[in-house]
Amino acid sequence: MLPGVGVFGTGSTARVLVPLLKAEGFEVHALWGPSEEEACCLAKELSIPFHTSRSDDVLLHQDVDLVCICIPPSMTRQIAVKALGIGKNVVCEKAATAVDSFKMVTAARYYPQLLSIMGNPLRFLPAFVAMRQHLVDGYVGEVNVCDVRVYGPSLLDQTYGWTCEELMGGGGLHTVGSSLIDLVTYLTGAHAQRVHGLLRTFVQQNGNIRGIRRVTSDDFCFFQMLMGLPGSTSAGVCCTVTLNFNMPGSFTHEVMIVGSSGRLLARGADLYGQRNDSRTEELLLKESGYSGPEATDIPLPHLHGLSSMVKALKQSFQAREERRSWARGPVASAATFEDGLYVQSVVEAVKRSSCSGEWEGVAIMSQEPDPNHNLCEALQRNKN
Repeated sequence: MLPGVGVFGTGSTARVLVPLLKAEGFEVHALWGPSEEEACCLAKELSIPFHTSRSDDVLLHQDVDLVCICIPPSMTRQIAVKALGIGKNVVCEKAATAVDSFKMVTAARYYPQLLSIMGNPLRFLPAFVAMRQHLVDGYVGEVNVCDVRVYGPSLLDQTYGWTCEELMGGGGLHTVGSSLIDLVTYLTGAHAQRVHGLLRTFVQQNGNIRGIRRVTSDDFCFFQMLMGLPGSTSAGVCCTVTLNFNMPGSFTHEVMIVGSSGRLLARGADLYGQRNDSRTEELLLKESGYSGPEATDIPLPHLHGLSSMVKALKQSFQAREERRSWARGPVASAATFEDGLYVQSVVEAVKRSSCSGEWEGVAIMSQEPDPNHNLCEALQRNKN
């Protein structure tokens, strides 16, 4: 039996996710929105029987066994931790800070029998599944360089909101860059050890956001990562990521991995390869037609990957007779909450580097910081 689903969010991801879930046989029983008006409007549009602006009404809904969280990053941790605490399976997007991510990791470790994965759909895109297999099979030899480029239109909402605020998780680095950091780590098996980055906000005001309001989230980001195997001090893989969201038109999404014997290139949702002894590149995988709902503000690889991720979720729950039970196999490639903490640690290191202009190390939080740490330091200084 497939679990009943409760969806948090009324943005583009939720609008795409609900039809995909229904197409695979999931029943979406409840929808949460930031206001009753927004929740009611989308619930009617997507034929969801129950809507609310109170989070507990969805979490405690008797028919909801799986919670999909597509809300602003600053709210993600609170909902995810509470959902796990009352026995719900969770698929969620990124949190706002490493501290929030660490609290989510702690909750997931406390309830290991529950599904708790990050909703990064790129891991499920067939092109990247095939790319990872080709890397394992030695198509490019030893991996040396990763080069990632994503160009597209503005990520800002029509009105002032969290997408405009860097502290609330807005901006290209956090919104798109985090999924790419996770993807490159998943493909190569190497983790970022040191990073160097540059963030810029070129559009601080526009026709809809003006007056005293200013955008603080980045619309251009460039960063480098020196990556190595976990536990190793040698950084054998160099990675560059360029994100530019000042370009009108459709998204350009390219991920290239270069090794000692050749290269692999995911251009959009298609995979190409070329060995050193070949004069031309070959098409290794052509993505089949996407039949799901469209969203112009979501890159095509994310849409295709989201569809594949929902199919994997269906297989995971179908393998068990209990509605809340799931099989690890179909979703084994999904990003865990631990992966989410690692990615958030890299994102924060890139932000520090942009401020300092220096290379910054990536440190993974191992214990929650003392909330009174700054106060204790101030009292100690006054005592001295």
